[in-house]
Amino acid sequence: MPVTVSPVSCSPDLKAFLRLPWPFYRNDPNWVPPLLGEVKKLLSKEHPFHRHAETQLFLARRDGRPVGRVAACVNRAHLDAWKDGAGFWGFFECEDSRETAAALFDSAAAWLRERGMKILRGPCSFSTNEECGLLVDGFHEPPTFMMAYNPKFYVPLVEGCGFAKARDLWAWFVDKPSFTPPEKLYRVAQRLKKREGIVVRRIDMTRVESELALLREVYNAAWANNWGAVPMSPAEFDVVADDFRKIVRPEYLLFAEVKGRPAGFSLALPDYNFVLKKMNGSLFPFGWLTWLLNVKKIHRLRYITMGIVPEFQRRGLDAIFYIETMQAGLKAGFDECEMSWILEDNAVMNSTVESFGAKRSKVYRIYQRAL
Repeated sequence: MPVTVSPVSCSPDLKAFLRLPWPFYRNDPNWVPPLLGEVKKLLSKEHPFHRHAETQLFLARRDGRPVGRVAACVNRAHLDAWKDGAGFWGFFECEDSRETAAALFDSAAAWLRERGMKILRGPCSFSTNEECGLLVDGFHEPPTFMMAYNPKFYVPLVEGCGFAKARDLWAWFVDKPSFTPPEKLYRVAQRLKKREGIVVRRIDMTRVESELALLREVYNAAWANNWGAVPMSPAEFDVVADDFRKIVRPEYLLFAEVKGRPAGFSLALPDYNFVLKKMNGSLFPFGWLTWLLNVKKIHRLRYITMGIVPEFQRRGLDAIFYIETMQAGLKAGFDECEMSWILEDNAVMNSTVESFGAKRSKVYRIYQRAL
C-alpha cells in the first residue's frame, strides 16, 4: 500500500504520534522509553518554547497504520541569533522504508519552505537546548540520560533523502580505572585556583531561585558563540529548572567565580536512564515505586554541560570542573561517566577530556539539506 503523510490535527493523531516508538523498538534492548508526560509537555503549545516558534507534527500511515513521524519547526530565536534561514526537523521515527522517510521529509520541507526557510536541518527536538543529533556510531549500549538513540538503518534512510553532515557531536566515556587526571594538570589546576582567585562551589539549595537565575545568565553568556546555540528565555529556563530541581544532586552542579565574578558552571547527573528503562514511559501506576527502588543502583554519571563565560575561557576552568566532578562522583560510588555532548570542532574541550583518560564512545550527527 502507498504511504500517506498528514499533519497531526487531533487528539487521536497526537496519541499515535506519541506512542509510535513503542512497536518500532519492541525488540531493541538498548532503547530507553521516554517519559510520555515530558514529551507531551514539550509538544504542547502551552510550553514557552512555542512563544517564539512555530511547529507542525506529521504522521505517515500505510493502510491506515502509523509507520513514521516527524516534526517541523521554525525557531525564531534561532533565526534572530544566526540569520541562516534554517528550519528544523526532529522527533523522527520511521519504518525501514526510503519511501516513507522521503514522504515525511518532503512534507516537513514543504511546510518550512512556505514559511521562507532556506535550509532543512536536524534532528533537533526542538533545538540544541533539547535532544538533538542522530546516532551514527556507538550502537553498542543504551543512551545516557537525555541523549538520543535510533536504529542503525536511520543513517542510510536520512542520507538517502539528500541530507549531508552539518556537524558531529561527540560523546566520551571514562571509567574508574581509566580516569587518570595528569598529575601536572592537577597541580596546575590547584595553582590556578590560588593565583587567579578561583572559587568553585556547589549550588546553594537554600537560595535556589537566585542560583538558578545566575545559572541562566552564565549559560546564555557561555554558549552564545557555540555553533547552533540559542539562548533560553526566562520562561523556558523556568520549565527546565523546575524539572531539574527534582533530580539535581548539588555536588554535581558547580559554579566557578573568579575574584567574586561569575565565570562558569558545570552540571552532571546520575544516568537516570538506568531507571527510566524499567518504567516504560510512565510514572503511573508503579513508575514512582520503580524509581525509588532503583535510583540508588545507578553507577554511571552523565556529564551534561559546562559553560564558561568567554573572558574566562582557556584559563583552566574546564580542567578544574572535570577534576572536582569526577572526584565527587568516585567518592559517591559512581564508577563510569559519559561526557556528552561536545562539538567535534571544540578542540580545547575534546583534548581536555581525552587527557583525563576518556575515549570517544559515540558520535551523533546533525544533518542539513537545502530547501
